[in-house]
Amino acid sequence: MITISLCMIVKNEEDVLKRCLDSVKDLVEEIILVDTGSSDKTKEIAAEYTKRIYEIPWKDDFAWARNFSFSKAEMEYCMWMDADDIMTEENRRKFKELKGQLNGKTDVVMMKYAAASDENGKASFSYYRERIVKNRAGFIWEGRIHEVIVPRGNILYSDIEITHKKIKAQESGRNLRIYEKMIAEGEKLGARGMFYYGRELLYNGRTKEAAAALEQFMEDPDGWNENKIEACLNLADCYEADGKKDQALNALFRSFGLDVPRAEICCRIGDCFQNKQRWREAVYWYKKALEAHKNPESGGFVREECYDYLPEINLCVCYDRAGNHEEAYLHHKKAKELRPSAKEVQLNEAYFKTLFGSSE
Repeated sequence: MITISLCMIVKNEEDVLKRCLDSVKDLVEEIILVDTGSSDKTKEIAAEYTKRIYEIPWKDDFAWARNFSFSKAEMEYCMWMDADDIMTEENRRKFKELKGQLNGKTDVVMMKYAAASDENGKASFSYYRERIVKNRAGFIWEGRIHEVIVPRGNILYSDIEITHKKIKAQESGRNLRIYEKMIAEGEKLGARGMFYYGRELLYNGRTKEAAAALEQFMEDPDGWNENKIEACLNLADCYEADGKKDQALNALFRSFGLDVPRAEICCRIGDCFQNKQRWREAVYWYKKALEAHKNPESGGFVREECYDYLPEINLCVCYDRAGNHEEAYLHHKKAKELRPSAKEVQLNEAYFKTLFGSSE
């Protein structure tokens, strides 16, 4: 069985740190906590779990801080988590099984990261991350913001899921501020940096600048294909916000030159036609979303509900608006099976009871 150092960087995490550490404290041999300037009880809470607490100044550089945390690890492998992450009981069980099976030949363990969940706690937005890496094997974090370790060697994809459970918003504009500081200092962002810079501009409402940055990224031959597919969605957001609906639709179709249609793209195209009340075309694209297959090991972002719930609930709406209430009801029932407590499902349930006199 391998040994693992859990390495974390934290700042003012008193509301969530105990929850995180309670979920993993018995799964690792060592906990490394690097504090970057807490003014609350973060360090006192951390002291209940480990003596390996280090304080460093914050340099607007996540990779530097994470590399510092890894440098203190003494076990065979390093694992990272954020303070607002947890591991559920089911995933704790899977983790114990995996740990018992590993023999030191694996270089990187990829795990699913559930960045968002629905009302039932099921992952709605997920992607694979490099979660455990062999210690002192040359793995380093890269990127001052949206930091990453490039996987290499013997890579194992696991279905273990780390769940992100944020309870407070991050510092407003922090990521964009760091990127603009980098640019002001003359640092070249590179393809990945330009992609995330464009996204940060979008999140901060600067859609024209975001579109320009994302278009520049799309032309970069070094850009990762999965990021380019995601950029097509982001460009559609930019153009929609600026009233350029035709350009938004073209940005989505552009993704088809990169790979087979993804459900995320098909749903957005369906939305475009639904917003124009072109029900036949919208139905076509929502059905295409249902036919799409997930490929999580591609490393791209996966919006789980685009592969089942969203197309079903929207097919219900489109068929109903087109006057085909019976077909609409069939898709309502499928959406209800997937997410019975969703607000829109409950509203549709009441609607069909009124329409048909019964929902059964």
